[in-house]
Amino acid sequence: MTDHWPAELRLKDKGRTLYVAFEDRTEYVLSAEYLRVMSPSAEVQGHNPRDRVTVGGKRGCSIVEIEPVGSYGVRLGFDDRHTTGIFTWKYLHELGATYSEKWSFYEAELKEKGLDRDRPGQA
Repeated sequence: MTDHWPAELRLKDKGRTLYVAFEDRTEYVLSAEYLRVMSPSAEVQGHNPRDRVTVGGKRGCSIVEIEPVGSYGVRLGFDDRHTTGIFTWKYLHELGATYSEKWSFYEAELKEKGLDRDRPGQA
């Protein structure tokens, strides 16, 4: 598998979106909401797929901090104080490349669990 190395990483829209461009010339604009609900943290992803937590109410969230982690990724800090996920370059690329599929899955999870994008809550 090809490594995905970032060429540029920049917050836009007062932290509401993250622009990421990779050396392979792919680039994505990822919303803070999407990144927050897809956080790679154990708090969200669990330790196996059955443990995944569906997080609602993050439509208006923003990224308030980007902290480099080694040479392999960044830790994003969100305005709700969530800071435990390390977004590797590979995972950021995956989030951009599979956005439609992952976002559809997330919306279906919200509906199935009686949650929505505006009210805080989790299943």
